[in-house]
Amino acid sequence: MSQPALHAFQLERILDEEPEKCRVTLLGTLPTTALSSLEDNLTHEHERVQTIIRIEKTAFSPSCPQTFFGKEALISNMKLVEHTDIYSWFQGWLATSRSEEVQPQGDVKINVICPATEVHIRKYSKQLSILVSETPELYKRITEPYISNFPPSRTQWVTEILSGRAEQEKILFSSPEFVILPDMKWDLHTVGSLYLVAIVRDPSLRSLRDLRGDLETGTSETKKRKLDTDSSAGETSQSAQSRSSDHISLLKSIRHQAYRITREKWGIGSGGLRMWIHYQPSYYHFHVHIVNANYEGAGMGMAVGQAHLLEDVIALLENNPTIFETMTLTYGLGEQHGLYESMRTAQEELQNYD
Repeated sequence: MSQPALHAFQLERILDEEPEKCRVTLLGTLPTTALSSLEDNLTHEHERVQTIIRIEKTAFSPSCPQTFFGKEALISNMKLVEHTDIYSWFQGWLATSRSEEVQPQGDVKINVICPATEVHIRKYSKQLSILVSETPELYKRITEPYISNFPPSRTQWVTEILSGRAEQEKILFSSPEFVILPDMKWDLHTVGSLYLVAIVRDPSLRSLRDLRGDLETGTSETKKRKLDTDSSAGETSQSAQSRSSDHISLLKSIRHQAYRITREKWGIGSGGLRMWIHYQPSYYHFHVHIVNANYEGAGMGMAVGQAHLLEDVIALLENNPTIFETMTLTYGLGEQHGLYESMRTAQEELQNYD
């Protein structure tokens, strides 16, 4: 999609305003001519497709403080808002020409989803959330079927990356097990807001629930419970072995490579990264978020009830190889999430049993 195409955007409504993140999400339309992939299939030039655009203020470049004021200043105009004793408040406007020179990451970051589906619109709309408790039984009955029916088109962008057809110039590490690359939330310049993602290649590994430790190192009680479960489910020894694959080495390798890359490229030392796994995730292809430990801009993405620290996940699997198969997980669900209604109803059933 080209830059001029965005100027053809027609606003329909604001999906969400997040002043604490200096971010706004818009819903509107773009002409189909803006999509190069659809140009060969056009029948009417006036056709338009739904589009989501998220605009977010970027962080200031480290060189900005030297150019805020003075001759050829980055701040071109100011207006006094209030003055009390030793305190003053101003509104300021950036000089476009100077900003392009000292802000290589841009003044704002613009993310575009086009064409946007109804699922995208629900996801990016402002919504209320509730906390739900997902027992292993509810996972099998409600969540796992939902994940299995998740449209492949929703993770097509992941397939494009892993197959080598997209974003290859951005990949920081690649192995037969996973890749690491910058997340689209990062401006690619500000180390303080560094945000990477590790995407696992194995498509059968979809969420936290699929993670297993080494059954051979588990306690005798854990081994017995696992064997009883497999036997009662009528599983063969081969299928049981497949379901209990050890993912600890995979997670440790992601941790190791993340620290190696960020140390070599940006000088981030031990303890300088915060790594986590979402449950529920935004897409069901297993991935790990890798963020500067001092960055708080991820907001609810780091909240209790969604984010599980990678270190804790590894420790839990080492203690109990099947813990994410057998434990109850509590997490937040927005009212536009596909699981919301089913899980909300299920919570009422759980309360009746208590």
